[in-house]
Amino acid sequence: QVQLVESGGGLVQAGGSLRLSCAASGRTTSGTYAMGWFRSAPGKQREFVATISWNGGSTWYADSVKGRFTISRDNAKNMVYLQMNSLNPEDTAVYYCAARGVPSSGYYLNSNDYNYWGQGTQVTVSS
Repeated sequence: QVQLVESGGGLVQAGGSLRLSCAASGRTTSGTYAMGWFRSAPGKQREFVATISWNGGSTWYADSVKGRFTISRDNAKNMVYLQMNSLNPEDTAVYYCAARGVPSSGYYLNSNDYNYWGQGTQVTVSS
């Protein structure tokens, strides 16, 4: 089992920045897992935000956040980060960290490809 705990959410004005963190524990050969960030806004389905391969060599972003968000990881610390800049009210959502849970070389955009999820952290962007 892998446990994921997100932190760093909060209330920010439009145009501001936040950095989300995801701490992995448990069966943490997490350095071999692809990781992802997803988000759920009220009345909307959970959507993909960003993903990173096990070694950080490959990343992919949703079009809506490309150029504003950056995903990164520190395998020595079992941490994954999401730097969010130029936030706008449409970014308001609960953000979830996810781990694929099996060693893999690529990155994954589909939530069904992830085995472990955190509890989420709320991000609210005011206009």
